[in-house]
Amino acid sequence: MAFFQNTPRSRWTSRFAGVALACATAVCTTATARADDQPVTSVPVQAEKPMLLKGSTKASYFWDDASGRMGDTGLPAIGKPMQKGLFASPCWPLGTEGYVLYKDKKAPFFIGDRGPGIPSESGVMLDIDGKTFAELTGGTFSNSSLVVTGFNAGHIKVDYVITKWGDGVGKKNYPVPFSSGAWGVIDKNPAKPPIPVVLAAD
Repeated sequence: MAFFQNTPRSRWTSRFAGVALACATAVCTTATARADDQPVTSVPVQAEKPMLLKGSTKASYFWDDASGRMGDTGLPAIGKPMQKGLFASPCWPLGTEGYVLYKDKKAPFFIGDRGPGIPSESGVMLDIDGKTFAELTGGTFSNSSLVVTGFNAGHIKVDYVITKWGDGVGKKNYPVPFSSGAWGVIDKNPAKPPIPVVLAAD
């Protein structure tokens, strides 16, 4: 069963397509290149710089490559091809960068699409690309069915860290549901970055 297809996904066409994206962490890839060869890495869960926002949320998964399969709704709103590391948010600006932590694994992302739609009303505030979701959970992503197998859940709870806000409209703070309309409004009051954790020298 494709858990990520249970409810409609909302879409928004971005006029800010073409923005070059680069993550701030060493394991990140760019939005202009496919990142299928970049593995999710196991790292200690600790604070890193720069950190503009951190929190946790339930996350689902998706894969929209304009093929029309399994409820696919078309190319991502940012105008880039669907790729590993491309996540969807119901409110953050397109082009926002960061990483998620799940158990002992870390995965970089950039926000390239809008969603989840209706699931965001119940706290699912992030849509992870299917390939990254599979690596985080130990499952397998099927290129033909677009479903993650070997993991019997459609949602996971992840910690997230924002390292760069995207340009343009969207909420630069803790996520809110798609129905709030925050995805289409310029945020004039972004979140204040959390105080970084400084580790004592040995």
